[in-house]
Amino acid sequence: MQEKQPLVVIVGPTAVGKTALSLTLARRLNGEIISGDSMQVYRQMDIGTAKATPEERSVVPHHLIDIIDPDEEYSVAHFQEMATRLIADIHRRGRLPFIVGGTGLYIESVTHRFQFSDAAQDHELRERLKRLAEAEGVEALHRQLALIDPVTAERLHPNDVKRVIRAIEIYELTGQRMSDYQYRAQQSPYDLYMIGLTMERALLYERINRRVDQMIEDGLVEEVRQLLDRGYDPSLVSMQGLGYKELVPYLYGEIPLQQAIAEIKKRTRRFAKRQLSWFRRIPDVHWFDVSNPENYPSIVDTIHHALAGKFLRTPNI
Repeated sequence: MQEKQPLVVIVGPTAVGKTALSLTLARRLNGEIISGDSMQVYRQMDIGTAKATPEERSVVPHHLIDIIDPDEEYSVAHFQEMATRLIADIHRRGRLPFIVGGTGLYIESVTHRFQFSDAAQDHELRERLKRLAEAEGVEALHRQLALIDPVTAERLHPNDVKRVIRAIEIYELTGQRMSDYQYRAQQSPYDLYMIGLTMERALLYERINRRVDQMIEDGLVEEVRQLLDRGYDPSLVSMQGLGYKELVPYLYGEIPLQQAIAEIKKRTRRFAKRQLSWFRRIPDVHWFDVSNPENYPSIVDTIHHALAGKFLRTPNI
């Protein structure tokens, strides 16, 4: 039987410190990093997506960052195909691949080889569902999905209108639920080592609040303004991302800036909670609490030794 390819995955809620850990480990272990974040694929969207800086990317090769424009289509199926190919390419170069990020569906689509529906599209149905969301709100559309596919509805946020519509569309066209199609392999096709970072909730929320303030200071408002000036519609999937969606009403003169900032912080905290819930249900994640900075160096060393012991004996790594 063919030997499985090694793969390291680092998951956890936003602002917990995944980027810093990945840079340290990838430098030590001759690694390359694949972004597992559904927003970092977009060009011109840098501050709000918390991409690794150009300096950080010059130290360790990064992939699936800045690969499409904000109005281009991108899906979990695209990510799965690209990341799978990248993992093989990184191995061929004798290096260790890392997937790092917080988009659980994207990451598991690779680590456990999700299979997705190839059901056709019904553009008339999609337009009708879009009009429903505009007229009655995204929550009404989400409730409709919950009636036919509660498993997928639990996974998808009401604001993820594109995927909510696709889930309803699959049911209408096939009579089958999206959750029936998204088969998850029991065993990963990779020799997998998954690292989960967590910290005390109050501390994490404090870090999130500080990060949002730093993004504003770094120019997030101007970043969103430039996207609107370039003609990107606020209804685009990319523009629904945290930090972008909330600033549009401010830039349109509908709400004050402080209200927009407070909304970003609140929604990001809720998002972090959902991320943790998603990752907690994945078996075999090695969890590390990074609440205490004094413990961080020993945690890094522990993870490094575990990865070295597991993978450095593997040929071509």
